[in-house]
Amino acid sequence: MKLGSLEVWPPVVLAPMAGITNAPFRTLCREQGGGLFVCEMITTRALVERNAKTLKMIRFAPQERLRSIQLYGVDPVTVGRAVRMIAEEGLADHIDLNFGCPVPKVTRRGGGSALPYKRNLLRAILREAVRNAGTLPVTMKMRKGIDDDHLTYLDAGRIAVEEGISAVALHGRTAIQHYGGTADWEAIARLKEAVTEIPVLGNGDIWSADDALRMMESTGCDGVVVGRGCLGRPWLFRDLAAACEGSGERARPALGEVAATMDRHATLLAETFGSEQHAVADFRKHVGWYLKGFTVGADLRRRLATSNSLAELRAGLAELDPAQPWPDGVDAPRGKTHARDRVHLPAGWLDDPYDLAVPCADAELDTSGG
Repeated sequence: MKLGSLEVWPPVVLAPMAGITNAPFRTLCREQGGGLFVCEMITTRALVERNAKTLKMIRFAPQERLRSIQLYGVDPVTVGRAVRMIAEEGLADHIDLNFGCPVPKVTRRGGGSALPYKRNLLRAILREAVRNAGTLPVTMKMRKGIDDDHLTYLDAGRIAVEEGISAVALHGRTAIQHYGGTADWEAIARLKEAVTEIPVLGNGDIWSADDALRMMESTGCDGVVVGRGCLGRPWLFRDLAAACEGSGERARPALGEVAATMDRHATLLAETFGSEQHAVADFRKHVGWYLKGFTVGADLRRRLATSNSLAELRAGLAELDPAQPWPDGVDAPRGKTHARDRVHLPAGWLDDPYDLAVPCADAELDTSGG
């Protein structure tokens, strides 16, 4: 798969996930298989103002190649400045623009999955991004729209082509669906039919490598974006690489290998954060994902998920049965699965889909990470 001048194989992208796709997690995934591994979402305003937290988030491990940053912004000028900063300072090799985030603190300010409804504002942002990127490829990730009455993905796909975007990725859900229900793969197929000049990537409900193959076969998309399916499962990228090479081999690690990966994940977090306490606290959310489907007592699960040090975590991991085989039936939804009853939007947001006005002054959060 070509993204501008970049070659990506296998055609697999790790979706940016707030608090998840930091350098340690990207390292674990990259060691399993190839693809493009995107960092957490970065706010353009925070980047151009050189916010300390944001600058730490865009640090890449020395071995990382095809360094990828996803930007969130609503102001064409600020987005352009952020992209130019990345290009001129060599901060990354690829830039992705976020128009898919459905969380209220983003959409109520007109950002994320709310923004493509404003066609002219979307066009202005894409134009500034491409104009300032130099030789760096710029891609975009989006949802179908705000809800079924306000679909935007086909218009947004054509605008992306016209403004020089290198690829588009579609999560087959609307903002109101959040992560509930079933992803609409037929929408990905319709986007692929409408956008033939650049790669179209599909996202949504890829829980296994075989799901990825089915998506590409049924929609004709050029590649896949994997998010929640790899939570607690960095070896999914091993499966995806094998599947793209035509192999039926799939990783089925026993609990001992899972425990070793958990230990390494927490250790890498400690090295990155420079604080063991911070790292172990951050790792707690991963425990349930790693152990999903395995037979582990409630008390041990609780102790692992409330550890306060690496020694305490490792003591708990040592109690796991290393020979316990990979469980059946775990190629299923992970992480958030609920829908929303409404999408939070700025007042009057739906009045004029062609309004070019930039959302309110605080639309761009001053910190990053989603």
